Amino acid sequence: MATHAVRTRNAGERRRTRLDDHLPVDHRLNRVYRFGAGLIGAFLVVFGILGLIDHIGYFNTGGDRVVGLNTNGSLSVLSICIGAILLAGMVIGGNVASTLNMVLGVLFLLNGFLFLGLLDTGSNFLAFKIQNVFFSFVVGLLLMTFGMYGRVGHALPYDNPYWRARHPEPSPQEQRDGPERRDQQRGQVR
Repeated sequence: MATHAVRTRNAGERRRTRLDDHLPVDHRLNRVYRFGAGLIGAFLVVFGILGLIDHIGYFNTGGDRVVGLNTNGSLSVLSICIGAILLAGMVIGGNVASTLNMVLGVLFLLNGFLFLGLLDTGSNFLAFKIQNVFFSFVVGLLLMTFGMYGRVGHALPYDNPYWRARHPEPSPQEQRDGPERRDQQRGQVR
C-alpha cells in the first residue's frame, strides 16, 4: 500500500511560484546570469559596431559579411541595441538578468524560425543567410540555458531559493535536523 503526504490549503489561499523574487546579492547563480548576458551582449555590440563601420545600406538585402555572418545597417543597429540591453542586464544582475536571458533567448529562437522562412525572399530586410539563422538558434539556446540555470530542473538542491518557492514545507534534510536547526538554516538561505 502506497502512502503519500496530503497537502491542504485554505479556500482563499492560493500558492503561486513567483520567479521574480530577488536572490541574495551574493548568490552563486547571479554569476551565471551575469556571465551569460555579458558574453553574448558584448559579442552583439562588437558585431553591430563592425557592421556599421563598413557603411552598409540600412535595408540592403544583399548585405555584407562581418565575423562570418551576413549583415546590413538595420541588423547592425538592432544587434547593438540588443547587446546593450543584455549588458545592462549584466550590470543589474540577479533575476533581472535571468529573466532577460530567458525572454531574449526565446525571441532569438523565434527570430531564427521567422528568417528561416524568409531566406531568399524580398522580405528578408535584415539580410539573413543560413549562417545567421544557425547563429540565432545557438544564441537563443545559450541565452535560455544561462537564464534558466538553477531556476528549473528536477534535481535542484534544497537550499535553492526557487526550490524553496515551490516547496514551502521543510526539506527532508530539515526534517531530520529538527525545528530549531531548520529555522536557523532558513534564516541563512534567505
